[in-house]
Amino acid sequence: MSSAEPILQWNLGTKMTKNIVSKLYPYVIGLKVTKCPCANDVALLGFLLNSTLDGVYIGLSSSGFWNYDDTTWYNLTDMIYSRVGEEHRELSIVDMVLTNHFLVILTSLGLFISGDLRYPSSPALTFSRTDFCGFERVDYVKGKLWYNERCFANREHVEVDYVTITFERNRTLSEASSCFYSNEPFLEWLPCLPLILHGRKVGLLTVITFLIDQDQSCGVYLLSNQKEISVAIHILRNNKPRLKLKYPSFTFPSSFSSPIGMTFHPRSHFLYAYGNQVWLSMDGGHTFELLADFHDDIIKNTYHSFYTSDIIFVAQSGKVYLTKAGLERYTEIGSITDKIFTLYYDHMGFIHKLTPDHFEAGRPLATFRNSKGIFGQVPDMGFETALALQYITLNEMIFYAYVPENEPENSRYTKQFNNIHLGKVIHSRKTGTAYIRKILKHDILKGFLSSVIAEMTDPFGVEDVSESSCLSSSLSISQDGNFYKLTLQMQTPGVTSSFQDSDVEKTVVIPGYSSFLITRIVDANNALAIATMPGRVPNGMTFVKDSWFLYNFGQRNGRMWTIYERPCNYWFQQHDDSLSLSVLKYIDLGKSQSLKVKVIPNTKGIRTFETSLLKVIVGNPNLLEVEAEGSFDDTDSYLMKISVSSKTLHQGSTSLAFIVWGASTDCFVTTFVPTLKSSCSYLKSIHHIPSQYIPLEDWISGVHEDSQGFNMIKTLPINYRPPSNMGIAIPLTDNFYHADPSKPIPRNLFHKSKKSGKFKQCANKSTREECNCTNDQKFSHAVAFSDCREKVPRFKFPVTQYPISLEIHSEDGHTPVETPYLVTVMEVNRRENWELTHTVPENVKKLKDHLEPILRAPVYNPSGLNLSIRGSELFHFRVSVIPGVTFCNLVEEFQIYVDEVPLPFPGHPLIAIASAVILGGLIFLTFMLQIHNIHPWDKCRNLVKRSKWKL
Repeated sequence: MSSAEPILQWNLGTKMTKNIVSKLYPYVIGLKVTKCPCANDVALLGFLLNSTLDGVYIGLSSSGFWNYDDTTWYNLTDMIYSRVGEEHRELSIVDMVLTNHFLVILTSLGLFISGDLRYPSSPALTFSRTDFCGFERVDYVKGKLWYNERCFANREHVEVDYVTITFERNRTLSEASSCFYSNEPFLEWLPCLPLILHGRKVGLLTVITFLIDQDQSCGVYLLSNQKEISVAIHILRNNKPRLKLKYPSFTFPSSFSSPIGMTFHPRSHFLYAYGNQVWLSMDGGHTFELLADFHDDIIKNTYHSFYTSDIIFVAQSGKVYLTKAGLERYTEIGSITDKIFTLYYDHMGFIHKLTPDHFEAGRPLATFRNSKGIFGQVPDMGFETALALQYITLNEMIFYAYVPENEPENSRYTKQFNNIHLGKVIHSRKTGTAYIRKILKHDILKGFLSSVIAEMTDPFGVEDVSESSCLSSSLSISQDGNFYKLTLQMQTPGVTSSFQDSDVEKTVVIPGYSSFLITRIVDANNALAIATMPGRVPNGMTFVKDSWFLYNFGQRNGRMWTIYERPCNYWFQQHDDSLSLSVLKYIDLGKSQSLKVKVIPNTKGIRTFETSLLKVIVGNPNLLEVEAEGSFDDTDSYLMKISVSSKTLHQGSTSLAFIVWGASTDCFVTTFVPTLKSSCSYLKSIHHIPSQYIPLEDWISGVHEDSQGFNMIKTLPINYRPPSNMGIAIPLTDNFYHADPSKPIPRNLFHKSKKSGKFKQCANKSTREECNCTNDQKFSHAVAFSDCREKVPRFKFPVTQYPISLEIHSEDGHTPVETPYLVTVMEVNRRENWELTHTVPENVKKLKDHLEPILRAPVYNPSGLNLSIRGSELFHFRVSVIPGVTFCNLVEEFQIYVDEVPLPFPGHPLIAIASAVILGGLIFLTFMLQIHNIHPWDKCRNLVKRSKWKL
């Protein structure tokens, strides 16, 4: 359960009981689901209602819709009406998108944008309405939202969420567009098409879909006009598409006649355009390859799982198809008969079927990714025609699909192999299987418009004499017009041998020659057939019994062959400690990262070719330098090592796809898509390593003595401020330490001291308890938390050659700070009486001389950097790595309290002079008394005696 997700902090509206929700079912005509980009187990489900009921009703799940009763339902109707007025009616959800920080709801009465989900500012979530001039309810109900799902958990400044809205209507002269887009906070919505310059006109150009390619910072359009469907890519500048095209537009063939939309697979650069066909682009829309052709059927919706790379296409007919991201093959996995439903992938890649009154997940086998139970029985992907078998080698063969001459032109595609059969397995109803390696199309081969090259995994059963008595005779071949006549010649007297009607659509196989598909029985001894390889026909030759064979891949008495998905044939393994399929790697300037993956074949009975088993594709090849090296080991496993290094000063992110191109869609993992960021890792930081380690328990107690009994921890006075250059009693810094607003401020007698000093954590507080200082803040060296800082390291005067040891901590471990990571050092309270010494090699000197005028600060080599302090009390230093050597803002602070300082000048000389004068005066007085024979001691003694006598 992702309790940290922003949407879970909110009360979306009025909570609804299950009984109230059930009363909505008769009015529901559709469902819309949207999920958190970073935590797909947190998702929203909205009801689309008919015109007889008004309302916006949304269910929230934090556990992936596994249990209907765990869904919390909210009524947002009152909130929506508070924005549009009670006089409007027929309110319903049309579409909705949950971005990283906002919820966008398209309703029949307009588009509504939530406040920032990260910052709860009121008990209930509020929305603002966006108005599109000229668009009314009839337009909104046909609107659609488009969103490229990306997770911005550790968001960079270059990462932006975009949402697009399209309307199914042509714009009028008074309207800017029928497509609008916006980036968060979604306050300003702009036309999707860039400004048209120089009087250029777009005519009847319609934007079907507009998406932002986050990898290459481009706007990708799926466009339609009266003549063609195309994809255009425009460069983004300041989050707006420019008129200039990045590449020439890609135009689809006329067969792609019913486009529905276009979508990026989440967190990747794989782009799918879908409708009556599905097209795949691996380069962000520059080029496309045909993945599937559904002819009269149309793909209406797509559903994606970034975790398993599953992609499901649901057709208008109810058929369900599955592919994997980047894989150039797909399969049919069943159908859906529910009238009202939607599909949803959770964070672990499980598919769920959601209906208004119940949820259904995959069967227990779904843990092995066999989640097809919710789609019924896995279908046979064969088609109704006969196949002709032609052997090429003992284990390799070609299956030709027969198309009768009288087959209507518009249905011939139903009797052909197509892309869905690539990588599948042909099964014979007798025995035998073969793996389809390649699809072939034919233009001039009579009777055969398509074929497949297959590799036999189990031998196919042949016909015997009891099934086909013709096998008892010799067979002669002769040409008869466009056909070939097969003639039987009795070889054994008394044995009945003839062609029968059941032999139609069987294949005559003659080793070394063309095979023949029997199409018609002329009489008992003659049959007409078509050849699979006309150039290899043994015309005029006779073959004796047992030198020719019959195979039955016909359909006269029920189809004798089927096609099903191949069981998983490859295992995917990562060569690191991470088991996650969602890997994020940071590459800083001058740094590199390596990735290793291993593909283990599970191809019993299938040859493994010495070709790369992996395809590697970079989403933005201009961002990083990527080098790939692949090799086979002794077990035929394929190992791929990728080295990624920084290339330019440009920050950004890109996806890197590893595709097992020959894998079955039945495999759990076929595509691995890590995200690479040319940026600073949020785990990277710089740390000062103290010269002497002090345990946490000693910091808490405030006592840590060295070998001479000197306490190395100083507890600062309350409301302490360090001295200034004007003296100890005149602090001029704005930073308080150990702040307590309820206590008096020391050293606050002078006017300049009274004007300085500002509380931070304790601002507008009356006591220290109200400052809410955490333990981390109390022990932090950061000046931002100086109010909370109570104890600091204590050193005895003088501090000489104190080593400033710096380390960089990251996910790769701890490394010392060395060149080219030069640093600047400053004292945050503007104190002086300190100096630094360091070594300056020639290469460092050149860089130092170049940087110091630019930064207007001294630049130091972190190697061998030493600090000497001649002042007293607290010194607070900030060390910063120079810009240009890292994307990170590496800053560290440390403090030193100098104690037991001798009196400053002229204290020591004055005391020495005064002592000398007093001592000299005493000596001179004694000398003078001796010269004049004056004995003051004797006189005092006589005076005491006289006093006693009187008493």
